[in-house]
Amino acid sequence: MIELRTFDDPRAHSDALAQAVGDALKASLAARGAASADANGQAAHATLAVSGGTSPKPFLQTLSHAPLDWAHIDVTLVDDRWVPETDPASNAQLVRDTLLQNAGAAAYFLPLVDTGKPLETHIAELNADARRRLPDVAVLGMGEDGHTASIFADAPEWDFAISTPQRFISVHPGAAPHARVSLSMSALKQIGQVYLFIAGQKKLDVLNAALAAPQKNAISTLAHAEGVKLDVYWCA
Repeated sequence: MIELRTFDDPRAHSDALAQAVGDALKASLAARGAASADANGQAAHATLAVSGGTSPKPFLQTLSHAPLDWAHIDVTLVDDRWVPETDPASNAQLVRDTLLQNAGAAAYFLPLVDTGKPLETHIAELNADARRRLPDVAVLGMGEDGHTASIFADAPEWDFAISTPQRFISVHPGAAPHARVSLSMSALKQIGQVYLFIAGQKKLDVLNAALAAPQKNAISTLAHAEGVKLDVYWCA
């Protein structure tokens, strides 16, 4: 199930998503706070997972100014490339330079990559880490091949990525550079509030085709999963 919101202006596109994500985080904090107070009186945290790339930059910069309780918001990524943060391809560096500024600097950041250890060792540690809660809110992007997060149909891990109950996976895309760390399809399906942030007619065509009939790509798999709702923010 999807709900499509369309925009003609890129700034309005980014600002509307920032407002929606901020409202969703406030609602998550309120809900978690009530449950936590009933349980042990400890301050609750909400978790936001975001995507990299060039398109989300204005959205992330706008959200960084939002008057949220950032000290109780944990920020992580939907996926990242297996590169050091000093590499221009690092999504973690993008988040530090955009979202973790201004008011957002008070958030706690949980990056996905530590290249100081073997990739599969790191994946096992991520899956065993109790701090890595399932995100309350996630913002996804989508490639023109229909991949979202780093779940690529041409990767040897495709079948595992869409079936494993583990939250974190490693992926080696066939056409895209760099190994990846990504949330699995199972994890994406369980996130309470999922936004898809895309632009351009070609991506809308890819999304519409994925919705029309099941296809071997991640966005189609996610969109056809039972109980999943995608809030799509698209700009022409």
